Formats: sequence, structure tokens, C-alpha cells
Amino acid sequence: MEYLLQIQNIVKKFANHVALDDISINVPNGQIFGLLGPNGAGKTTLIRIINQITGPDSGTVLFDGKQLNPNHISDIGYLPEERGLYKKMKVGEQALYLAQLKGMTKSEAKTKLEYWFKKFEIEGWWNKKVEELSKGMQQKIQFIITVLHEPKLLILDEPFSGFDPINTNLIKQEILELKEKGATIIFSTHNMSSVEEICDYIALINQSKKILDGPINEVRDAYSSNLFEVQFKGNMIAFTNALWTGHELMEQREEGGINKVKIKRITKHTTNDLLGAIIPHVEVISINEIIPSMNDIFIDKVNEINQPEPIKVNE
Repeated sequence: MEYLLQIQNIVKKFANHVALDDISINVPNGQIFGLLGPNGAGKTTLIRIINQITGPDSGTVLFDGKQLNPNHISDIGYLPEERGLYKKMKVGEQALYLAQLKGMTKSEAKTKLEYWFKKFEIEGWWNKKVEELSKGMQQKIQFIITVLHEPKLLILDEPFSGFDPINTNLIKQEILELKEKGATIIFSTHNMSSVEEICDYIALINQSKKILDGPINEVRDAYSSNLFEVQFKGNMIAFTNALWTGHELMEQREEGGINKVKIKRITKHTTNDLLGAIIPHVEVISINEIIPSMNDIFIDKVNEINQPEPIKVNE
């Protein structure tokens, strides 16, 4: 697998605080990578290092196989959580200025801005001052400025913050389209539903350490709880007897003549074994494995790490 960004053993300290403790993360080329973690975990510090706003105390960052250096600035687009537009400047004037800072010519920037303004149906905003726009409108402008120079790497920090559902979906589709065109995207967010919708890989940072990473599907499978929901018609006692010792009945309810049960697999039996045991006794309508959501995994893993050490008492 090819990696656009390789973060190797990064350590960063501020006074007596360790912000990043031996962090190593590989971001695959052309994928959407979710950078997750609670507030204060170290995500922002890592993003600042990638953007060369600050440097690590130790460790290395490789960009496209080379040591990260100032020449890579034009290959990176960064949308910070704290928006940073000049409120007194006109929208078009500011967008042209910021595009040129990324190495674009004025004529090239104007052509691409006209394309994006038309795509987002905001042509009438060109001569408005930023302070005249709503927060959501300002975010649209900043998103356009971030992606305008078609960087290899996009870093989006809470890109949906403040958007209504319609504009959230608009930006989400644009992110997926940018991926299809070859961009690599680091997506930092607290919104776990968005992570499940668009991310290919994730890394979870907590208390300055990486505690989990990998392809999102593999992460969810690894934290499978062996829970299944079965819907069937028939006798509940016959169903329960058919389970024997391989499965444990967790929940049961009836809706419109259909039994809906949640069971936990407690042996190495397969789903086929379960079906073979119950089909002779009931009419199976559906069976689905209950896969934990990223939100469940996020909360469980952070809580697990944050558990206080037991106090040892000398006997």
C-alpha cells in the first residue's frame, strides 16, 4: 500500500504537558482518513505539525516519501475548525488573494473560483463583505478556498460544524468527489456518523497516545460483540430450546405476531450452525449481526483507557 503521509514516532511537549507521545500513523494515498479523539487528545497539535505551524520535539513526518518541508505547503489544503476569513474584505477579493498565497496565478484562481461559485450557486456573493454572510456561508467560502488549488492532501477539521443538513450533505458529496479525483483527506471530527459514512481508515488518539487505528471495517469487525437479532414466527419456547448452550438469549419482544430476539453467541458456532438449529422449529424471517457503531467503539475505548488504576494496599 502507498502512503501519502507517514507520521513516525512523533513526540511533542509544551512545558510539563505531553501533547503527543510517540505517535505513528500512516495515511494511505487517495483515501479518507478519520482522525478521532476527545477534546485535548492531541489531534490539533498533530495537524499543526503536518501544516508546519509547529515542529515536533522528535520523530519524523514523510510526505509522499520525502521529509516534510516548506515546499510541501502548496500540496496541502487546510480547513481549520476556527474559521479565519478577513471580515472587512470582499469575498471575491479575499478568495483571489488567498489562492495566490498557495501559488496560483490570479487568472487561474479567478477561473476556478468562478467554477466553484457557480457550482455552489453563490455567484452573487463575489462583491459582498465576509461580515455580511452567515456563518454557514462563510464556511462555504473557506471550503472553496481550501480545495481550490487541488492539493494532494486535504486536512478538514470539523468541516460540517454550523452547517444545516442540506449543506452538510453538499459538502459531504464534495469530499467524496475530491477523493474520487485522487485527493487524500484527513477528516478530524467528533461526528461518528459522518466517520462511518465517508471514512476508509481511522486513528483514535486519547491522552496524547494512539490507541487504535486501521481500516474502518476491520476496526468494527474486531470489536464485534457476537450479538445477533433474529426475527421469526413460531413458538418462543421451541426457539429457546433450539439454542442449546451455543447462544444466550439477551432480549425478546413480540410485534404483530413476529418474535424479535437478541442473542449472544458464546461458543465458536457459526451463523449457519445457528440457522441449522432453529429452522426446524420456527419460521425464520431475518437474522442480522449487530455490529457496534464507531460511536460505541469510540466511547468504550476511551472509557477503557481512562479507567483509573486500582489502588494497591500494602498488606
